[in-house]
Amino acid sequence: MRTVRAWFDDTAGGLPATFWYLWSGLLINRVGAFAMLFLPLYLTEVRQVGPALTGLAVGAYGIGGVAGVLLGGVLTDRWGRRRTLVWSHLSASALMAGMAVATNVSTIALLAALVGVAHSMPSPAFVAAIVDVVPAARRSRAFNLQFWAFNLGTAGASALAGLLAEASYLALFLVDAGATLCTAVIIAWKVPETLSPGHRTTTGPRGGLRTPLTDRVFLAFVGLTFVLAVLTTQTSTVLPLSMRADGLSASAYGLVVALGGALIVAGQLFVPRLIDGRRKHRVLAGATALLAIGYASLALADQLPVYLLAALVWTVGSMLAAPPNAEINAELAPPLLRGRYQAVFYLTFPAAAFVAPTVGGASLQYLGDGHWLAVGAVGLLAVAGHLVTGPPRERRVARIRATRPAGETTPTDDVTRPAGETAPSGLTAAGPDRDRSRSTGRR
Repeated sequence: MRTVRAWFDDTAGGLPATFWYLWSGLLINRVGAFAMLFLPLYLTEVRQVGPALTGLAVGAYGIGGVAGVLLGGVLTDRWGRRRTLVWSHLSASALMAGMAVATNVSTIALLAALVGVAHSMPSPAFVAAIVDVVPAARRSRAFNLQFWAFNLGTAGASALAGLLAEASYLALFLVDAGATLCTAVIIAWKVPETLSPGHRTTTGPRGGLRTPLTDRVFLAFVGLTFVLAVLTTQTSTVLPLSMRADGLSASAYGLVVALGGALIVAGQLFVPRLIDGRRKHRVLAGATALLAIGYASLALADQLPVYLLAALVWTVGSMLAAPPNAEINAELAPPLLRGRYQAVFYLTFPAAAFVAPTVGGASLQYLGDGHWLAVGAVGLLAVAGHLVTGPPRERRVARIRATRPAGETTPTDDVTRPAGETAPSGLTAAGPDRDRSRSTGRR
């Protein structure tokens, strides 16, 4: 008992009350964040929509996420953290209630796009508020706890959602809307505005996004991260359709997703011990190989135990990929351009949320189990990409470090992924830099 208590005091001690209200809101939000996860099953089972059109409707959510990330970032700095959080959650709650009663497929797709906007908007505000109120020395602890809450909530949501979906899809959407509303109430009631009145967004060098968009080394890494995101997004988009085709229930799908979340909650904090001292591009190549093998094995899956075993393999790959992915992104960004580099990097996740279901739905419909072999082949190409681009990327990082003034903080000291991004599981660091997903991830 003393050991557990000492661990908790060391991990969570000294964090301000505002952080805990934000943390509580995130946890409640995530426990209720399951409706979009089951949207493919809802469309195919209740609305009798084909896989290709279902993929387009679900992909609209990803398109909305792209706009939501950008809009949320602007509002966070210009309108305020608290307002952005409150109104985005209120909007998401109302939109989700609308999806519960919508019957037309076009209307559902439009609402899905708007929900994608509302779900992605809070991400930069959550991170900015935590950075505002938590001292620099304790931010790594705060983000570790936030990452833990995100995945614990996701695991719980997956298990609950399977049961709700069996009973009523209407209840599924309404409970989701209620959880989102609870988060809005907590933030409006207990979280003050943390944005300094003197804050300005015009500081720093000019040039817009030109520098990151012409940085070939960085763009190669972003491209490989996009492939990784497309792989992991299979779980929330194409996988439920594949399991349904094999005659498995919604609760079975919920169990597969819950297994992944439980593994991350239980094991992510131990990952740094496994990969510390190893070259990052090799870790990413190995992690991507596990993802490719895990998803490719679904070509042979037709029973729940096989799906669970495959989920175990790809989840381990996601866990290993998280820390180096976040660290490399931070290392490649020049200190004065970190915001611009982050913006380009994190757009890969909502983009993957659009591409994965849009292409994957059609692929599953016309290729059947061959879809999973194609996914595995794409993953193996990404493995080769990491092995080829890794050494020059690491030489670039070494040059950046060599030119950094003595005493300057490392890039990972203040760069984190937005909390709850529709990101796919496993693409968020669970160490000092935390959180992919991009949450999707949601909220």
